Amino acid sequence: MFEADLIPQLDCNGRALRLDQVRIMGILNVTPDSFSDGGRFASIDACLSHAQALVDAGADVIDVGGESTRPGAVQPSVEEECSRVVPVIEALCRTFEVPVSIDTSRPEVMRAAVRAGAGLINDVRALRVPGALQAAADLQVPVCLMHMQGEPESMQVAPHYDDVLSEVRRFLADRLFACELAGIPRKRLLVDPGFGFGKTAEQNFDLLGRLADLQSLACPILVGLSRKSMLGEVTGKPTNERLSASVVAAVLAADRGAHIVRVHDVAETRDGLSVWRALPRACSVRRQSSTAVAWPDDE
Repeated sequence: MFEADLIPQLDCNGRALRLDQVRIMGILNVTPDSFSDGGRFASIDACLSHAQALVDAGADVIDVGGESTRPGAVQPSVEEECSRVVPVIEALCRTFEVPVSIDTSRPEVMRAAVRAGAGLINDVRALRVPGALQAAADLQVPVCLMHMQGEPESMQVAPHYDDVLSEVRRFLADRLFACELAGIPRKRLLVDPGFGFGKTAEQNFDLLGRLADLQSLACPILVGLSRKSMLGEVTGKPTNERLSASVVAAVLAADRGAHIVRVHDVAETRDGLSVWRALPRACSVRRQSSTAVAWPDDE
């Protein structure tokens, strides 16, 4: 077990996110075409109302996204994405104390969002868009690097891996190295294996089953399994009926080393994690070392 002063704490633009336990990231999509809740939060008032519900339910961070990354999604312009997310982030940061994350791959949006108060960059393209590495280095906020095979327009067209876990881990290790070369210290980096992004249901479940192996990267692990199609394939349920499956998936991820779970249904996920936490550690497959990540003091 790690001593308290070694438990990592992310500095999210002046707002702390302490990873002494599994944290919940509540999803706030401000897009017209997201796979689950597209178009529901088109006004500032609707966003604030939903964010209040997320915070009241126990969200530790709110993730704001202005670009749908569902299969077949088309990118908005930079100007359109900024116009969607910046006013919302400003309003959230005026109203709530929890950190706000920006879900984007574009350096221009990263810079505008952090100026507006966002404290974490959540990038499905792992800072591979030209200029994104430099923007993240300049902005000095934590960054989550996600694995995706292909692009949203085509990522689910026959994705192939010889060994999905090994290939995802190698990709993330390469991106961590690139970030460190660009001047982003390891203590500001998180990784996300990218469930549903260029992976079949079988590959996703293989990845979930071996998620603990990603602890070798020595970074906090963020996962997004909420309402994903992999859950629909095993339950036969449509998107809006995958609550139970989503909670189970979040708990399984936590048990295998996830530090942050990104979810739509915060209250139910919180309850599921509370039951999991009540188990004696001997009953869990989660390794003792995964309760926290200790970073070197000199980073």
